[in-house]
Amino acid sequence: MRNAAASAVGIAAMALLVAGCDDMTKQKKQNPYASRATAPGEVPSGTVQYGEAPRPAPPLTMALLERGRTEYHVFCAPCHAETGDGHGMIVQRGFPAPPPLATAELMAAPPQRLYDVVTGGWGVMYGFAQRIEPDDRWAVVAYVRALQRSQHMMLADLTPQQRAAP
Repeated sequence: MRNAAASAVGIAAMALLVAGCDDMTKQKKQNPYASRATAPGEVPSGTVQYGEAPRPAPPLTMALLERGRTEYHVFCAPCHAETGDGHGMIVQRGFPAPPPLATAELMAAPPQRLYDVVTGGWGVMYGFAQRIEPDDRWAVVAYVRALQRSQHMMLADLTPQQRAAP
């Protein structure tokens, strides 16, 4: 009799617990990352439309390279590494390694192709269109080109002034 009473109390307790639980899948939530409300036909800020209008590459300047370096180190170096060899910290933790940026194939790719990869991703790499502004994507491409050249630079490629520079 005692076991029957204990079982009945246990079943009653379980029923009360289940009845008191909320269905957490249907809660009202606030998403701090959600876009503000938009008017019909308006694209929310920070989104990329399909077929985004092409942006021409800006002129190459030292400021553009510096910006590209900053953006590369924030968004690209975790996988591609600071040197572009494809052995970044994420790869060292088990993520698939991207190809080295200084391969002949990537060095021969047109700048627009690199821009498109930064924008939309490639393979397991996700696109950075939502994270990197279009002009900053061009800055990343410019920095990647400088990084590629640095991997294949020979002393004979430098001018006498460049060789003498500290």
